[in-house]
Amino acid sequence: MRRLGAALLGALPAVAAPLFTQLEVFVSGEDGYHTYRIPALCVTKKGTLLAFCEGRRNSSSDSGDIDLLVKRSFDGGKTWSKAQVVADFGPDTIGNPAPVVERKSGTIWLPFFFNDTATTEKQIVNQEGGTRTVWITRSADDGATWAPPEEITASTKRPDWTWYATGPGNGIQLRDGRLVIPCDHTIAVTRVMHSHVIYSDDRGRSWRLGGSAGEKTNESAVVELRDGSLMLNMRNYRGQNRRAVAWSRDRGQSWSEPVVDDALIEPVCQASLIRYDKRRLLFSNPADTRRVNMTVRMSLDEGKSWPVARRIHAGPSAYSSLAVLRSGRIGLLYERGDQRPYERITFACFNREWLEQKP
Repeated sequence: MRRLGAALLGALPAVAAPLFTQLEVFVSGEDGYHTYRIPALCVTKKGTLLAFCEGRRNSSSDSGDIDLLVKRSFDGGKTWSKAQVVADFGPDTIGNPAPVVERKSGTIWLPFFFNDTATTEKQIVNQEGGTRTVWITRSADDGATWAPPEEITASTKRPDWTWYATGPGNGIQLRDGRLVIPCDHTIAVTRVMHSHVIYSDDRGRSWRLGGSAGEKTNESAVVELRDGSLMLNMRNYRGQNRRAVAWSRDRGQSWSEPVVDDALIEPVCQASLIRYDKRRLLFSNPADTRRVNMTVRMSLDEGKSWPVARRIHAGPSAYSSLAVLRSGRIGLLYERGDQRPYERITFACFNREWLEQKP
């Protein structure tokens, strides 16, 4: 009996040990850029990791000379390539990378926005200068090269919208093949913000405007639930320091009235939401009323509750982007620092065992 028991025990699969590593990918002040901001992480069809961000040439401001950059990793985030310029509109402002990988072709689609360098968000909202336009580029070779950007404003922005932003973070592809990118806008007359989505039903060749969510919502993340509905998780300007959530049962054409998720505290900031597997969702944000305490949470019931949470960085932190690696490990690209959140963009990598382990 002892030998049989030992044999049976020997046949059991080994339980993975908790694993957590992290390293700096973009460091503000290096390589000709004053500040790196707005991370977006995706995994290509070949398993390559792509780390996108804005390279802000002369200051940390949201306005000014800003380029879109990418670094690639071929070893699960252990090492990264030199930064590559994906798009550069001269001295003008582009940003908010929101990549999505089309699973059949492997094409990586990257929507982003544009406005002239002299125009601020306040001026755009008040219609005192230029406006925001919507653009997209693509890579058909695993992120090595990028096509010249094309403007898609006409099919993705209403005439009475002023401010407009894609993502930032990542888009998704639904089970039926539709590509969906979370976005946000401001209406000219009311000057009220809304989250919305854009989508493509032809694998990225053309893009259309989907539905808008309720008032005082902004940067958002979208996920497909097991029943085929979509959940939009949004930055919330209603003074509650909690994330707002809405649902769609028509593939993003319309959205329910937003409700507050009391479990998801926020300082009014961007967040990331992805599906880990058939049972689990993952969420990341600075879990505080200030931009500190970067935290990753897990839901086992399609976002109804978030019982699992691990702190990634206790200090200053802000925007983040989650992805599931080929190995099943979880990648988090996020802004962090010692004195302020925008000192560096860091890649954290951990497995589910680490996330579920009590600290």
